[in-house]
Amino acid sequence: MKKIFFLALFFGNLLTVNAQNKNIQANIPSEKEDTIDPDNLASQYFSQIMGVAISATSNTKMYKFIYDWLGTPYRLGGDSKKGIDCSGFAYKLYHKAFSTIIGNNSRNIFSMVNPIEKPELKQGDLVFFKIRSRAISHVGVYIGDGKFAHASSSKGVTISNLQDPYWNRYFFKGGRMLESFNEP
Repeated sequence: MKKIFFLALFFGNLLTVNAQNKNIQANIPSEKEDTIDPDNLASQYFSQIMGVAISATSNTKMYKFIYDWLGTPYRLGGDSKKGIDCSGFAYKLYHKAFSTIIGNNSRNIFSMVNPIEKPELKQGDLVFFKIRSRAISHVGVYIGDGKFAHASSSKGVTISNLQDPYWNRYFFKGGRMLESFNEP
């Protein structure tokens, strides 16, 4: 009786080991699956860092630019990593990520866009604010999921949420670049 028990135990373990080996082999990617898509990896990375859905991170050039500038201090009239203001940041981002030259202050930039409402915003659209003023005084770039990148006078280059009470209060309009300003 002991022999039958040990034989059954031995074959049971052998079957378990064989099944585990098949599972391990099934999880090993084939040579075709082994290729890594760097754009997808970048999208996943920026999605996690910036808190936006991965589907919103299709323009990796824009997200890389924003990531490289995060934390840059604010400086009125600045246009370098030593310090930059909101319109300087938007100008540089549009030049590098979209090959488009835009105005040098938020009011000039607004004259180059087709105004849109908040629900219509898409990745790369501009967002304009009237902060304690009747005139447009701040600009940022929409990155998706209600968030935008901008150079804030209190935090430097940062990512903020349009639903934050402060930004929601001063939001004026979104803007999409007019086709006539986009490079062919």
